[in-house]
Amino acid sequence: MGESEQILAHLENDFTEPIRDPIWKHIYVSRPLLKIIEQEQFQKLDRIRQLGPAALVYPGATHTRRSHSLGVFHLARRLITTLVRKNHDVEISMEGVKAFLCAALLHDIGHYPFAHSLKDLDVEAHEAIAARQILSDFAPVIRAHLGIEPEAVAAIIDRATHYTGSVNVGFFWKILSGVLDPDKLDYLNRDAFYCGVPYGIQDVDFILEEVYPHAGNGVAISPKGITALENILFSKYLMYKTVYWHKTVRIATAMIKKAIALALADGVIGRTDLYGLDDEQFSQRFDAQRFPGFALIDDTRRRVLHKQVMHIPFIDESALHRGLEKIDARLDLERRIAREAGSVLGREVRTEHVIVDVPERLSFEIGIPVIDPRQAEPEEAVAGDSSYVFNWMGHRDFPQSLRVISVSARADADLLSALSRMNLPRHFS
Repeated sequence: MGESEQILAHLENDFTEPIRDPIWKHIYVSRPLLKIIEQEQFQKLDRIRQLGPAALVYPGATHTRRSHSLGVFHLARRLITTLVRKNHDVEISMEGVKAFLCAALLHDIGHYPFAHSLKDLDVEAHEAIAARQILSDFAPVIRAHLGIEPEAVAAIIDRATHYTGSVNVGFFWKILSGVLDPDKLDYLNRDAFYCGVPYGIQDVDFILEEVYPHAGNGVAISPKGITALENILFSKYLMYKTVYWHKTVRIATAMIKKAIALALADGVIGRTDLYGLDDEQFSQRFDAQRFPGFALIDDTRRRVLHKQVMHIPFIDESALHRGLEKIDARLDLERRIAREAGSVLGREVRTEHVIVDVPERLSFEIGIPVIDPRQAEPEEAVAGDSSYVFNWMGHRDFPQSLRVISVSARADADLLSALSRMNLPRHFS
């Protein structure tokens, strides 16, 4: 039996332990992977909500990083089975497949609480934290029960991880973090389901029929599969528009971010204080008795939210707008606006009572090879460059259309009235 046949036999026969999931029904894991799932650091993901403050708007959005991680593993197993079955040219080993599936399961192990509230602060990427945890907390169980190198698992999640072994980690990293990756396919479906919206639903069965292994890109797609790729891009756009960047969700996210940014700027905490926390630990550690700015975190939990007083489109050609992508520049502007509002009111306005929010840059990836398997010598086209593939969806204006600079303030009638009289747009032009 060749290695491909051994891998397929492993993928078909060794995953016997069912976990019931509302999205994918039965998720089957192997007994060795159960040892990974049983680890406290993995179970901790059940105490981190996938969408953080989105539950303020969508009450059903209480699903967790743990359920998402299991879903990503499930789709990764289905995807790699398809790729191995169709493979003729790419180096895919048994050790690589095991490392890839373990990486899919653990890809969010280093994730911060409250979704992406801390994303553009000066903190370490969650992939790097995940790699470090894999090389420490998970390494003994990975070696003992999976019989593979923890370094390979870590390198598939975090490209910066040093790895010199035999696993083709670059190929597997591209599968886990690409255009048609199992992470995106799970979170779009899962988030839409729990939020009660139809926008994220993907035809996963069809997608998996139309993918092929690709040495340079990880995954290629057939011409028939272009529709599936279009649907993913539209779904991502609609989920950002209606869920992830809903006005109220953005305000709550900005409040949490502002609290941590102020604490970091004042030296109240260091960035390592943010690592390894679940939602409850985060809320307990950063309370207002320790630092006044932390009251914003408690306010979001109690749904005492700021009110939006201004919003304008983000203009990429504006040097001023681009400068506000940096948290320090936003803090400076917030202080100026607070001082000005204080002058209008004749009293102090605390800096945490005014927030300027600039959503991070979005990437709508379309760079995936298109291969027609019916041709004897299939010619490749890159989806982003092909004349028959939605070039406009990859244009800068498509993701940029979602970005809006907003100013929100504490729900104080006098403060809101003062801000409305201050001609705020002049600060952004």
